[in-house]
Amino acid sequence: MTTKEILDSFKHVAVVGVSEKRERPSHSVTKYLIHAGYTIYPVNPNLDSIFGITCYPSLPDIPSDAKSKIEIVDIFRKPEDVGPIVDQAIEIGAKVIWMQLGVTNEEASRKAQEAGLEVIQNLCIAVEHNRLFGR
Repeated sequence: MTTKEILDSFKHVAVVGVSEKRERPSHSVTKYLIHAGYTIYPVNPNLDSIFGITCYPSLPDIPSDAKSKIEIVDIFRKPEDVGPIVDQAIEIGAKVIWMQLGVTNEEASRKAQEAGLEVIQNLCIAVEHNRLFGR
């Protein structure tokens, strides 16, 4: 699938590593995705909620009915932390692993692709959405 097809087809996004700090890219990207019409599942073990949406400690902690809807797992974590997140994304049946700007992990990428997931690395989902669809 192309990036455009991914962003046009899938509307349920788990944002792993979302921050309540306004200066962090994960904060503004999450806000952008909400305004662009995506359903967001924030993941951060240190937050109870963000933008009025319940935060979850990890992907497996998301309730089953919501977890089954997640299509894109957008990762705002250090490259060395991506492997376990990819394992969890595979486990919950996600369709896409999206690693944000500055995040690449070839081993995790290979694992996700072998499990049938699309993988995007080192790109900002909000920048790509704005480039492809405007706002």
